[in-house]
Amino acid sequence: MKLGLATFLLVCLVLSSSFFEATMADGWCASKCDVRCSKAGVKDRCVKYCNICCDKCHCVPSGTYGNKDECPCYRDLKNSKGQDKCP
Repeated sequence: MKLGLATFLLVCLVLSSSFFEATMADGWCASKCDVRCSKAGVKDRCVKYCNICCDKCHCVPSGTYGNKDECPCYRDLKNSKGQDKCP
């Protein structure tokens, strides 16, 4: 009985934390990508791809350019032509 209750509580905790993370990620990515793309020439395109990369990697490098070593997933995403996908 105690094992069943512990399992139930653990499952509830995992599900609630993943729901919380999913709802917070949109706002977090948007604010990080706004900073990342603040000096971009084509800001809407930069923000679009930054958000795509952030959704996949849960990470955005600091600053407006470079620093991609802070987020290996973000750094390694490529488009269909083999070029960097993330700004």
